[in-house]
Amino acid sequence: MPMLDPAFGDAGQIFDPFVYAGLLAGVTQRICIGTAGIVMTLRHPLTVAKQACSLDVLLKGRFLLGLSTGDRPIEYPAFGQDFDTRAARFRECVEILRAVTEHSFPLLTTQHYGQLNGELDLLPKPWSGRLPMLAVGRCGQDIKWLANHMDGWIWHQSGFNTLPEVIDHWRESNVQKRFKPYGYATFFDLDDNKDAPMTVGRGISTGRNALIRLWERQREEGVSHVALNLKPLKRPAKEVLQELEEYVLPYFPTRRGNPV
Repeated sequence: MPMLDPAFGDAGQIFDPFVYAGLLAGVTQRICIGTAGIVMTLRHPLTVAKQACSLDVLLKGRFLLGLSTGDRPIEYPAFGQDFDTRAARFRECVEILRAVTEHSFPLLTTQHYGQLNGELDLLPKPWSGRLPMLAVGRCGQDIKWLANHMDGWIWHQSGFNTLPEVIDHWRESNVQKRFKPYGYATFFDLDDNKDAPMTVGRGISTGRNALIRLWERQREEGVSHVALNLKPLKRPAKEVLQELEEYVLPYFPTRRGNPV
């Protein structure tokens, strides 16, 4: 969200995500740092590639590049960009990112972003040879395209009863049948009563015990990640995060080892 649109009512996290991720790179050791997501159609893909690979090397492979097309048409005229061509330009952006991060001195001609003639190379390359790229939202694409060109997908909170169907469709759309993680983003409030029932609307309001039961079920259904937007919190964020760390996260251990 590069600009504030008062009519939209949300300024995002305020700081530029690459700058903020650079700060986090210096104060973390194990957790992955990701963007959710970079509005690719308002940035040049070569610049994004340079920024993302630099972060990935500084983080020693702990960086996840989340990409989107944004959801605010009013921003596009300010950047001199065409809102109606954003879906096609997003596909080209991904193609360019793959070309310059995975190949040396690539050859590529595009419709919207110029050409690479094999005389230029991007440095540094990703830490492990491939930069993980996630779709944040639909990015103007159908699910089949996302499943075959992106490494994972973070969508909005959909109906929990139909979530298994969404995940099955995501998995089945990948031609190579490779595992690719699915996650969703949601507004979140944690009640101070651990036994408070869960209320689901535009977000989740719940006590921790109901949250644990929900996430245990969703883990079995194929959910790999949940992005929590803490804007609706009625309690201090630090207090809520401490409760999640102490009482909820032990039910959902992460694998240790070298980042992939």
